[in-house]
Amino acid sequence: MQRDTTLGAIDELLEGVLADTTDPEVNYRIRTARQLLSVVQQRLDSVDRVIDEADLDAETLAGLRELGYLE
Repeated sequence: MQRDTTLGAIDELLEGVLADTTDPEVNYRIRTARQLLSVVQQRLDSVDRVIDEADLDAETLAGLRELGYLE
């Protein structure tokens, strides 16, 4: 996961907490949270690929950015 994204920053924080804990239940929850972040990242990557492959005009892209769907 890229460290320069919000999801990457969250993953990095969770990784640090995981290294600091010895409680098996907490370890399990943190590992699960990290796996869920990975799933979210994969879905975002899929959306990015679809948008890259779509033939959208500049106005549509600008509208999607304005609505917060694209960066």
